[in-house]
Amino acid sequence: MPKVLVAEDDHTMVSLLQTLLKMEGFEVVALDVNADVPAAVRNETPDVLLMDVHLGRQSGMEIVKGIRRDPEFAEIEIIMTSGLNVRDECLKCGADHFLLKPFMPDELIKLLKEE
Repeated sequence: MPKVLVAEDDHTMVSLLQTLLKMEGFEVVALDVNADVPAAVRNETPDVLLMDVHLGRQSGMEIVKGIRRDPEFAEIEIIMTSGLNVRDECLKCGADHFLLKPFMPDELIKLLKEE
């Protein structure tokens, strides 16, 4: 069962994503907003990192750049989300996909099942 690590600062969104992804057969690990995302990626070894661009005081883009610098994490699929259309910036810093919020659940599921 594919594992999805969710780094999102909106608790309602986290709850909805957990329910949706579990119903679709994914294992879900949700991080606290101030969590050390690279450490969590190392500990959890997810197949997919689903991350908001703005994580409390952290920048999702900076986190992605750091993860992409580590060859150990080369295989992780990274999907970034934001209410602002920052698709190009996210892809430039190393994300594989970008979803503009609010997105439809089936958009996310389609991306996850492509992999």
